[in-house]
Amino acid sequence: MSDLKFNTRCIQSGYAPGNGEPRQIPIIQSTTFKYDTSEDMGKLFDLEESGYFYSRLQNPTCDMVAAKIADLEGGSAAMLTSSGQAANFFALFNICECGSHIVASSSIYGGTFNLISVTMAKMGIEVTFVAPDCSEEELENAFQENTRAVFGETIANPALTVLDIEKFAKAAHSHGVPLIVDNTFPTPVNCRPIEWGADIVTHSTTKYMDGHGSCVGGAIVDAGRFDWMAHKEMFPGLTTPDESYHGIVYAEKFGKEGAFITKATSQLMRDFGCVQSPQSAFILNLGLESLHVRMPRHVENGQAVAEFLEKQDRVLSVNYPGLKSNPYYQTAQKYLGNGGCGVVSFELKGGRAAAEKFMKELKVAAIETHVADARTCCLNPATSTHRQMTEEQLKAAGVPAGLIRISCGLEDKEDLIADLTQALSVLD
Repeated sequence: MSDLKFNTRCIQSGYAPGNGEPRQIPIIQSTTFKYDTSEDMGKLFDLEESGYFYSRLQNPTCDMVAAKIADLEGGSAAMLTSSGQAANFFALFNICECGSHIVASSSIYGGTFNLISVTMAKMGIEVTFVAPDCSEEELENAFQENTRAVFGETIANPALTVLDIEKFAKAAHSHGVPLIVDNTFPTPVNCRPIEWGADIVTHSTTKYMDGHGSCVGGAIVDAGRFDWMAHKEMFPGLTTPDESYHGIVYAEKFGKEGAFITKATSQLMRDFGCVQSPQSAFILNLGLESLHVRMPRHVENGQAVAEFLEKQDRVLSVNYPGLKSNPYYQTAQKYLGNGGCGVVSFELKGGRAAAEKFMKELKVAAIETHVADARTCCLNPATSTHRQMTEEQLKAAGVPAGLIRISCGLEDKEDLIADLTQALSVLD
């Protein structure tokens, strides 16, 4: 499908029905698959042939949708996971083990920060965090002999910083390790990190790819370009025999294009079971079919809301990379030429009390812990996710008490601005 235009691939990629077959991707709602002989099934367990034997590892519906995402990102292979968190864990743990080290942007989703800094630390995997706008020298100094991956987010959630992908890719490759980029907020509609040097791309498909708050899910895409065998001693999981599969060497048997995803599927999914259900994959595909139509509207609404808020006296500051006043504006122009996403954060004068009063007045925007939905939603961290923190702790965490994150949906931008206007008016 790569010869077709991007918009067409959103609809057509991943599944091509034959004569008399279902036009829509079929939901293969089955845990198991029948074979005529034990020898036939044995070939699957030995990774000698491709196919399905248990949906904890692979399922046809999930693979069709994964193939579409791989095509949209420009990758060679992909897999679905049960959540975006699972996708990031698999992407890192697939090449890291006890004694490994990760270089990561400090400006990433809090759940991912905790995954890397706390949970994976318990597995003996260390991390050094660097600012997304760090100097090349600062980035270089973060690497160690045992560094095995570099990680960042194209647009960070919720900080909205923009990653200089080429800079991080250059540093990663100079040390013989891959760059992993979470591309959830822009989606491949607005940025394709592989084109800028990323080796692995992850997604929380729960967000814009689904687009309707229907199903939790994640995805991993391999660019298929990183030469694992060229750095054989650094990635033994891919370049030395896996005794749990009769000594198979993934990088030798499946090459650059298939080794990473094959190992993640046959080994990590086998052992951790973070599988996306066929029903969720089916619903995800419905979202993907309109992704190219929805994202421009999200960006249009986000830009309009950000520009409106920037002019309001009751607003202390607005954070949106599409604003010329934003410190990441030039970086966003380079990597996000069509815009980034519909998420805007802003701080109100009056702190926690003002934010709480403002939120109560909203009519169109709903108070939710979600983002990247067809429906506009918003959140004040100080009165919800960060409720237990003091004013001083909130400030130290970069989450001032008056901060509000709004995810602009697909409604008319004039209605969103009117809703914000009437809610701000109560603060007089």
